[in-house]
Amino acid sequence: MENPHEQVQNALLSRIINNMENLNESIVAMNKSLQDINRSNMDTEMVAQMWDNYSKNSQFNLEATGQKKDPI
Repeated sequence: MENPHEQVQNALLSRIINNMENLNESIVAMNKSLQDINRSNMDTEMVAQMWDNYSKNSQFNLEATGQKKDPI
């Protein structure tokens, strides 16, 4: 005769294992989505850095050549 506690424990372990497999699949999907988002954000970050450098360089050059004017 089988132990009823063992049956309950086996059922619980089976549920835990199934839930962990589902959780792992969800985390893999989330990581892939985050990688895609990070890849697409890299272009935006690069443009922002380029604009910041352009702004600093143009500011420096205008000051160095004496062509900087007050804003209107």
